Amino acid sequence: MTRLELRGVSKSFTDVRAVAAVDLTVPHDSVTAVLGPSGCGKTTLLRLIAGFVVPEAGTIRFGDVVVAGDGRALPPQQRKVGYVPQEGALFPHLDVAANIAFGLPRSQRRSARVGEVLDLVELPAAFGSRYPHQLSGGQQQRVALARALAPEPSVVLLDEPFSSLDASLRASTGRAVLRALRVAHATAVLVTHDQDEALSLADQVAVMREGKVVQAATPREIYRSPVDAGVARFVGGAAMLPAAVRAGVASTALGELPVAGDVGDGAAEVLVRPEQVLIGAGAATVKARVDEVAYYGHDASVTLTVLPDGPVVVARAGGLDVPEVGATVTVSVAGPVVVFP
Repeated sequence: MTRLELRGVSKSFTDVRAVAAVDLTVPHDSVTAVLGPSGCGKTTLLRLIAGFVVPEAGTIRFGDVVVAGDGRALPPQQRKVGYVPQEGALFPHLDVAANIAFGLPRSQRRSARVGEVLDLVELPAAFGSRYPHQLSGGQQQRVALARALAPEPSVVLLDEPFSSLDASLRASTGRAVLRALRVAHATAVLVTHDQDEALSLADQVAVMREGKVVQAATPREIYRSPVDAGVARFVGGAAMLPAAVRAGVASTALGELPVAGDVGDGAAEVLVRPEQVLIGAGAATVKARVDEVAYYGHDASVTLTVLPDGPVVVARAGGLDVPEVGATVTVSVAGPVVVFP
């Protein structure tokens, strides 16, 4: 088991700073999701860890070994990295067993290791004789992971491996891949732009913006205590309301709301998550108009405009108690709320 550590890692391409002084630690036997919009530097960071790109500053360590920095840069084949690209990149002319065995030393290609990793990714041994075109997209990604895990790498890197799958297959494949990584005690980095994927699969989420890691923490902390308003808006649904804070209470269009933490008086923005917005509950007196309802069966996402001409907020309503579009309802907020001065 290997801890991955990046300190002050930077990389530019011509006049574009793709990665800017990134510090990040990935504990051994854990999964870190690197989350951010397109162009924020996620894939470049992954390629730096893999050794496909050399940093211009900073160090990358696998455990106690410096693989990049301090005047050295180990090539990819010497880093013991397992790499799973977006599309799996299986060899179409080789069957599953041969694809998995490709990364093994020749002496081990006929060993039991192929069967072991097929079992690890929850595919029957009989799949070894199938070809990539005979597999579903999710099965191909599991084979790609099996190939990455076969040589028992120090670090496993996954570059948006589920992006080409439909929603239901994406969820089931993600869970299967996570189980395989857990059983293998892998140190893994998952690059994604999907918030739900990052929050549900990772032990740690590193949010990137403009080449920098702006916050790295547990999924719960990222969601509940974002470091700034930008992270709050990017991770999960969020309404940012203007407020005036005084003595631990924020005055907003949704009423007087208790503030989380020690925040000074003055103008601020208040973060309100959909699950905090309660429709018709308690002693709510603020009125809102229902503008849109997205129904999911188990619950619904309800878009509201605070009357008469207030801000737009989103609430989560139970699937059995969903208001009609156009209705006027009362709303309140379950506090306390996070405030950004």
